[in-house]
Amino acid sequence: MARAMSAQLLGKQIDGVWHTGIIAFNQEFYFGGGIQCGVPGGTHFGRPLHVIELGVTHIPREVFDDFIMEISPRFTMHTYNLLRHNCNNFSQEIAHFLVGEGIPQHILDLPDEVMATPFGQQMMPMLAMMDSQMRSASEQGGGSGNGEFGAWTPPPAAAAAAAAHSL
Repeated sequence: MARAMSAQLLGKQIDGVWHTGIIAFNQEFYFGGGIQCGVPGGTHFGRPLHVIELGVTHIPREVFDDFIMEISPRFTMHTYNLLRHNCNNFSQEIAHFLVGEGIPQHILDLPDEVMATPFGQQMMPMLAMMDSQMRSASEQGGGSGNGEFGAWTPPPAAAAAAAAHSL
């Protein structure tokens, strides 16, 4: 949808409004109301449109788990911001930790690119309201939202990849 409508609305074409996650240790890690993990491609965003290989990690699973626990207070439903602190920022941080490389820069630059257009400026109040409503709905939904993630069985080290889903 973004590809089809962006040129008319923004004056430039964008290929997607991306949700990203990191696939490592046979699981997909992403930020959505706290740090989440699940079966790769099995999140509520569905199967990714693109999977970009970022490299192979040599970080032991136990060290990764400690890192996730360390950063979890910064990635909660209370800290989420649709434009400035979202799944893409989380994926960037995890990718740098695991393989020393980030996710594609065009994904990180997209909010600024969109907000720099006249239509983006007009959308700003609506996006702020959506951001507030998502946070409020998460708080009322009964989820902990405190950055805790589910328990899983640590498999051996695996390749790290960014899974990009277009919304």
